[in-house]
Amino acid sequence: MLGAGRSAIVALMTTARERPPGMKVIDVRAFVLQTGRAAMGIQARQHRGRCVQANGIGIHYVEAGEGEPLLLLDNAMVSTNPIWASVPFAYAAFMETLAEHFRVIAPDTRGSGRSVHPGGPITSALLADDVVALIEALTLDRPLICGFSDGGETATLVGIRSPGSVRAIVNHGGYDLFNPDPQAPAIAMTRQMLGGNAGAARADPELSASRSPELRPMFELMKADHDGAQGAGHWKAVVAQTFDRITQPHGYTFDDMRTITAPALILVGDRDPFCTVEEGAAAYRALPAGELAVLPDTGHLITPAAVRATIEFFGHL
Repeated sequence: MLGAGRSAIVALMTTARERPPGMKVIDVRAFVLQTGRAAMGIQARQHRGRCVQANGIGIHYVEAGEGEPLLLLDNAMVSTNPIWASVPFAYAAFMETLAEHFRVIAPDTRGSGRSVHPGGPITSALLADDVVALIEALTLDRPLICGFSDGGETATLVGIRSPGSVRAIVNHGGYDLFNPDPQAPAIAMTRQMLGGNAGAARADPELSASRSPELRPMFELMKADHDGAQGAGHWKAVVAQTFDRITQPHGYTFDDMRTITAPALILVGDRDPFCTVEEGAAAYRALPAGELAVLPDTGHLITPAAVRATIEFFGHL
């Protein structure tokens, strides 16, 4: 049953609906598990969890492996909870693989999982500053950093806001918000997915699920994860915080990537409906020490090929 759900996600995350001129709207089923409850019962290895004070909050993180430290940043809708190990847009399933090569440190994003947010907007810049503070709190010496989706945005902003704090960066499908256009197709897709329509001004997961029932299992996973960590109803706060952050440009552009001093890999699937290959090329060209890898027949997903590309990039530095 889990295999069928995963196959549906992989197939649908590589396709997009026909769109009116100027706007591309994905099939929201791309983010669906056919059976969320079954995923809740997965038997994933529980990694060591800790909490450290950094940037004014307690940041929860899990750690696995030995060697050079690698900060691993998920998108904020998920967490380090192994409940996500069956989902191809979370790193949980690949912790073991990465831990064979690195000392992997994977934090819960502020407000998600077990990292508590005291209140107020959660901006992309604030998340980057959280990561820099985490590096300092753990006394890491220029660790590697890798992020997927808005975790990739955060990893890249660390390189912009704190040059020299990391040794190398992998941005996997996390550069759409470097496009300064507030009407960009990727933003319309996100509004549809989390707000129920491409013009939504706020998150409305119930409306989204009612219009696209296939989304409900994913929201059930979020409820099990985030409510279990921070109390009943917290999953809706995570959706709302994420919506507010990723449905508008964060104020940095591809030109700002020219200030990144660390080697950086732009990694993208050729069928990613959020991060286009063309914008990936623009990001690559802006980077002083950039590389570009395009994964064939791949959407907005973390695949074994993506993980191999990440390991190989860090390995040849």
